[in-house]
Amino acid sequence: MSGGVRVVTRGLVHIYRAEGHDVAALSGIDLVVAPGERVALLGPSGAGKSTLLALFGGLMRPSAGRILVGEHEMSRLTEAELDAVRGAEVGMVLQGAARNLLPYLSARGNVEFAQRAARRRGREVPDADTVLDLVGFPPEAADAPLAGLTPGRLQLLAVAVAVSCRPGLLLGDEPTSQLDHGARDVVLDALAQVNARWGTTVVVVTHDPDVAAAMPRTITIRDGRVGAEGRAGEEFAVVSADGSVPLPPHALAALPPGSLLRLHEDGDRWVLVLEEGDGDG
Repeated sequence: MSGGVRVVTRGLVHIYRAEGHDVAALSGIDLVVAPGERVALLGPSGAGKSTLLALFGGLMRPSAGRILVGEHEMSRLTEAELDAVRGAEVGMVLQGAARNLLPYLSARGNVEFAQRAARRRGREVPDADTVLDLVGFPPEAADAPLAGLTPGRLQLLAVAVAVSCRPGLLLGDEPTSQLDHGARDVVLDALAQVNARWGTTVVVVTHDPDVAAAMPRTITIRDGRVGAEGRAGEEFAVVSADGSVPLPPHALAALPPGSLLRLHEDGDRWVLVLEEGDGDG
């Protein structure tokens, strides 16, 4: 039975103030992540990826719309309830390993500290060595000072801390961005192990196409909306709730504004066909 949780958003909108103006970071996200999925969020800087991840984790509240993590509608929870959800059901790896760790504790000490609140509530959690082994952290370094650890090992430890209470959802904001290729692949394997052995739902933000390729599903965010989805390396456009179909940049280059497309049914598929001679070019 999967240990992962389902994530659902409906009409998700997030607006923030910048230089006296309202800016829409997200403009109506409709999305379902199934329990136990591994998903990469892609898109250019400023597209809204990290904002969406923060909303998943209850670090911010949406301006409008709904977001459900498991049975919890995040926008309706009190701060105390959000703290409880983050402590038990959602693990998060913030960008930069140092932001996730206490420098004066060892690797084992960091995992045990992250479990303290859950243990006080009577929640059963795996022992620290089990968590470190799950992510592939070397046992000989479990009690070493953090100052002597490589960037790759620090990032593995950040993942271990995030999953120390065996959450149903693991969120990672660019978890491999500061690593070389070898260390990156080790961290990706750790995420896959957590998913495979515990069934944890994994969602990561990334700019790295190799990281995206390691995920069974990719979701591209463009201008605050879901612009495309990828499954097994193939990209698909996504029909929005209002019926619009955002096209990827390479398609827009071939189909400038004003192009006329005909939609027709072809067996069990719907096909868009460009009308020759139409468009503004």
